[in-house]
Amino acid sequence: MHYHKIKMTAAAMAMAVLVTGNMPAAELNTATVSAKSAISAVLPAAGVGLVLNDGVSVSQIREEIKKRKEEKEPVASSDTKASVTQTVAESATEAEAAVEAESTAETEIIEAVEPVLKEPETKISDEEREKEQDVLIIAQVNDYVNIRSTASTDGEIVGKLYNNSVGTLVAKDGDWYQVKSGSVEGYVKAEYFKTGDEAEKIADEVGQKMATVNTETLKVRSEASLEASVIGLVPGGEELSVLDEENGFVKVSIEEGDGWVSEDYVVVATEYVTAESIEEEKARIAEEEKAREDAKKAAQAAEERMKAKEKAKEGKNAEITDKSTSSESTASQQATVSSSGSGLGQSVANYAVKFVGNPYVYGGTSLTNGADCSGFVMSVYKNFGVSLPHSSTSDRYVGYNVGSLANAQPGDLVCYSGHVAIYIGNGQIVHASTEATGIKISNASYRTPVAIRRIF
Repeated sequence: MHYHKIKMTAAAMAMAVLVTGNMPAAELNTATVSAKSAISAVLPAAGVGLVLNDGVSVSQIREEIKKRKEEKEPVASSDTKASVTQTVAESATEAEAAVEAESTAETEIIEAVEPVLKEPETKISDEEREKEQDVLIIAQVNDYVNIRSTASTDGEIVGKLYNNSVGTLVAKDGDWYQVKSGSVEGYVKAEYFKTGDEAEKIADEVGQKMATVNTETLKVRSEASLEASVIGLVPGGEELSVLDEENGFVKVSIEEGDGWVSEDYVVVATEYVTAESIEEEKARIAEEEKAREDAKKAAQAAEERMKAKEKAKEGKNAEITDKSTSSESTASQQATVSSSGSGLGQSVANYAVKFVGNPYVYGGTSLTNGADCSGFVMSVYKNFGVSLPHSSTSDRYVGYNVGSLANAQPGDLVCYSGHVAIYIGNGQIVHASTEATGIKISNASYRTPVAIRRIF
């Protein structure tokens, strides 16, 4: 919108007419016509679709003026207007004609211009509207930076903004930014942010685009076509990492490899890290502490059950028991299990590798007859008295987060896009992989994990 230009031109034309009171009639009429022509040229072009305070557009105002003129004098053509003007001039003095012309011009221009002059009360310019649009910002800090209630280091801390957190710029206050991220709004020093093209580039790199399956069973195909071969199946509700999008199809990452799914069967959204309020931080810490306490209780209960089983076997031949246990896993499998873990997590890892070589079955939960990835993890932990969901996505939220693979211990869950495994130490996992491989041992970094969760 060119609002400011309209206002200045219309006002200037109005003033040009209003100050011509001492002009002769001929000159006054010329000035009036020039002013009216200028307004006629500007208002229609700028007023299309423009709604004023009272809901009336400029074009409607012009029609109303025309209507009023026609009601007062049925004059439609320029020839008729010239005739009337000539009659008036012949029947009155030049001064009287000038006064009448001035009055008519003033009335018409005021009626046309006045609504436009009122526009600033409700209308904003393109520049002002652009300022109101969200400006992307990305936090670049070592760990986190505090968000404060005022633009001062004395301001109350209302939240924390972590590295690569995404937010929007609300306003600038000296060398401080007023920002909004997640549920938190407050002030942070501008030096901790990237904005503009640089921020957008970082956002593309740190944002995780995920596709949530919204059908019962999703078929992942080798190519972006419904006629392409199926490489794997994914149950409803699972979240898959998005690699690409084209022609109504989404490329996703699953255990069988990268494949394509129709966008009709997934919901795609980009996930970003955002700020955390003080209240949210307290709630998260409390939840994690509860998860740790629950894990301790579960571990104690499992250990008691294991001791009870061992005690029940004391009357039997211990040597036969030892041979039976060792025969359930090969020497090479035992060698892959780390002894660095502690307590029950190590026991989980030792138990899980016993089933290497058994089949993979989509939707299955049997450690011997076949299980899928989450079914395998669920059944292994069931042996230790822990109930886990039959969903690799839901497994990302059980227990508590331990960060990266560098912090993983035997028994931890290693979650990937559409897949979950059990960490056994030495950088390795055991998992129900695919129909082609069954339950096997792999390097934990063979794909990029999205979460590491500890149960015990």
